[in-house]
Amino acid sequence: MDKIALTAGALYVIVLLRAGGTFAVGWLAGAGARRSRFAERISSARFERAERAIQRWGAPVVAVSFLTVGFQTAANFLAGSMRMPLRRYLPALFVGGAAWALIYATAGLGVLEVLARLFAERTALGVSAVVVLLLAVCGVVAYRRRRAAPPSGGATPDGA
Repeated sequence: MDKIALTAGALYVIVLLRAGGTFAVGWLAGAGARRSRFAERISSARFERAERAIQRWGAPVVAVSFLTVGFQTAANFLAGSMRMPLRRYLPALFVGGAAWALIYATAGLGVLEVLARLFAERTALGVSAVVVLLLAVCGVVAYRRRRAAPPSGGATPDGA
């Protein structure tokens, strides 16, 4: 249990620094954009409505973003760039970061212990498991790239 608590504590500090830093970078980027040539575009009524909605209702999105993969950085950056008040952002950061740290500390350590035991007791099976996992990841990446690529039917956009 001490190992989980120590790992969760370390991960919690890491996520607070990383997500808080992303929020700060977003805040600075938003401030810079408000002083740039984009200031006219981001002062429209539509943008200001979106900004008010994020400032008011964005905290639950930030907290839940820590349970996703790949969305939390965008959510924290957007919260910063849209000037979410710290009184709303910080509780979402603390709760979401704690959930993230606990999940990764428990599940992550569990997976590492299973892999360590597998390698120690049955090395061939451990190597096979890692190879299968790597092949699965490569397959998913290749499948997504193939789906994202435009069809190569030989036709050109101009009809020639």
